[in-house]
Amino acid sequence: MTTPALPAPVVSLAYHSGFGHTAVLAEAVRAAATEAGATVHLIKVDEITEAQWEQLDASDAIVFGSPTYMGTASGAFHTFAEATAKRWATRAWQDKLAAGFTNSASKSGDKLHTLQFFTVLAAQHGMNWVSLNLLPGWNSSTASENDLNRLGFFLGAAAQSPNDQGAEGVHKADIATAEHLGRRITEQARIVLAGRAALAA
Repeated sequence: MTTPALPAPVVSLAYHSGFGHTAVLAEAVRAAATEAGATVHLIKVDEITEAQWEQLDASDAIVFGSPTYMGTASGAFHTFAEATAKRWATRAWQDKLAAGFTNSASKSGDKLHTLQFFTVLAAQHGMNWVSLNLLPGWNSSTASENDLNRLGFFLGAAAQSPNDQGAEGVHKADIATAEHLGRRITEQARIVLAGRAALAA
């Protein structure tokens, strides 16, 4: 007896990018998730349409992305987060997977607070957070700035880009770390879909 093929996980990236750096990370997550077998929607939260809200509602996983400005997500992302209250009230995103990524000009830049903001947003919606699941790189004398997770974040993918460079300044290791996140969220979504199918059988 053959097991019917499960549908591809649907992953949506809800992100804001002020100067293009975060958009580079979003594209890296998208490309890797697509390569891993997901159907992926890129959604700019400052231009979101009603059809895109419906795409978020129909997704298996939502990945939040924003630059870190003044120690938190951008104002545009906060506006989007507040607008999700209608979904919160109806539990529309309950039990979906969630993950996140961010960028700032400083090595730390308080990016952790932005990732924590994403986790609280996800928790309010009853979502299940998917961490980066990478050991920290670049933390010994023999390590390299080209290591995955070179900035040592665990909640999500974090990048550092010089404030005097455009999108071309996003570090290749940070792009690779975002790609890892795209693969991981797809793999976890596939596991959840398989589990639900097994329970329903």
